[in-house]
Amino acid sequence: MIVTPKKLHDRLNDTLIIDTREWHEYVHEHIPNAINLDLFAFHFYDTSKDGIEIFNKVMTKLLSSVGVSYDKFIVLYDNISGITASRGLWILHYFSHENCAILDGGIEEWKKLYETESKLNIPKPSEFKPRINKSVLATLDDVLSKDYILIDARSKEEYDGKIVRAARGGHIPNAINIEWKENINGNIFKDKSELKKIYNIDKKIICYCQGGYRAAHTYIALKMLSKDAKVYLGSWYEYGNRLDLPIEI
Repeated sequence: MIVTPKKLHDRLNDTLIIDTREWHEYVHEHIPNAINLDLFAFHFYDTSKDGIEIFNKVMTKLLSSVGVSYDKFIVLYDNISGITASRGLWILHYFSHENCAILDGGIEEWKKLYETESKLNIPKPSEFKPRINKSVLATLDDVLSKDYILIDARSKEEYDGKIVRAARGGHIPNAINIEWKENINGNIFKDKSELKKIYNIDKKIICYCQGGYRAAHTYIALKMLSKDAKVYLGSWYEYGNRLDLPIEI
């Protein structure tokens, strides 16, 4: 699920490279041939049946617009091995795309070895026909089922309710706080031996954060360890704004 700058460099011409950073960062410099898709611009907080249908439709159109297809090798990156590239990889997993990866270390590691460019690369749209894999997406019903270990990938201050980014602060009852930054050393993912020490969990796991981006990073780390993991799409934005649900501080 991760590739080195060298491996990507060797496959520049047969890879769909997606820069998941903000537009102004992409315009300044990017990896050769990369197209831009600012994934942080797309938030979803409703995991009802109707909400998931909207998510499916929007993501299908979005992936079609940048040329995603199942026959292409796809590499996503941001500045480091960060949360927007992880979100993109999780979305591809949700649509059953297996031939995809994150550039480990992002553009910061790339620049240590290779040149960048600033010219705009225009996407070639596709007619993406999604194959949905429900096993990696968690809804509010899944969270309430108590069949999973919950990992809160937010900061300790958010987890403790000292930073409030919804109607209420705090965390979902019994959730374990492991901030997503624990998954990386500098710019790159920790190796499996280090990650095993952090995630010594054998049960099914749901990851959440504020909006599902940091949770996606933790999902990738868990998948590197072959764990059974899901991302709670609505995350705290959905849960924390539901005044009828229990919380802990």
